[in-house]
Amino acid sequence: MNLHLATIAIMVVNVLISLKGFNDVLFFDRYKFAIGAIKAGQRDRMVTSGFLHVDISHLFMNMFTLYFFAPVVISWFGWEKFLIIYFISLIAGSLLALFFHKDEPFYSAVGASGAVTGILYAAILLQPDMRLGIMFIPVPVPAYILGLAYMLYSIYGMKKRLGNIGHTAHFGGAIGGYATSLLFKPDLIITDTLMVIILAVPIIILFILEKLGKI
Repeated sequence: MNLHLATIAIMVVNVLISLKGFNDVLFFDRYKFAIGAIKAGQRDRMVTSGFLHVDISHLFMNMFTLYFFAPVVISWFGWEKFLIIYFISLIAGSLLALFFHKDEPFYSAVGASGAVTGILYAAILLQPDMRLGIMFIPVPVPAYILGLAYMLYSIYGMKKRLGNIGHTAHFGGAIGGYATSLLFKPDLIITDTLMVIILAVPIIILFILEKLGKI
């Protein structure tokens, strides 16, 4: 697979900043997503945290996912719009995390997961008939089913606070990727109406649950 220079650049920046964070606790603490610090005025953390990772495996999984789905988005939109989707998804993930955890001053998070999930969700919206292989399942699964399942799992993870995972940022990133893709290609609403609706279902469910105070 030939990677575009834009994808390589994003990967290199993630690797370099993450490696710096692995070896410099003060650097890591200054630029991670931290509710208390953000509310105190350090809003740059909403972007910088998206380039820090907890460890090599965390970094690898995000870059591995980006490796597979960035080419799909670039093939449809070009590298400029790919970068726009990436950064809007990153910020959308941080904004949703800030919204849901605003009353938790000690809540913190790091990782490119929000941005990468935005690229993943954009790719699924653009090519929902892609077949994706999943561990332990011998038959490739249609991309839209995986996307739907992942989003519903993220809602469950947010509700149950599962693991040391930023489910909220993942979900916010997906919303960013979904919305920006429709902004760039609104004709999808006409040509792929059913898929647009299906992928919107988890987003609607999340905000209904939030309004009802269930999450």
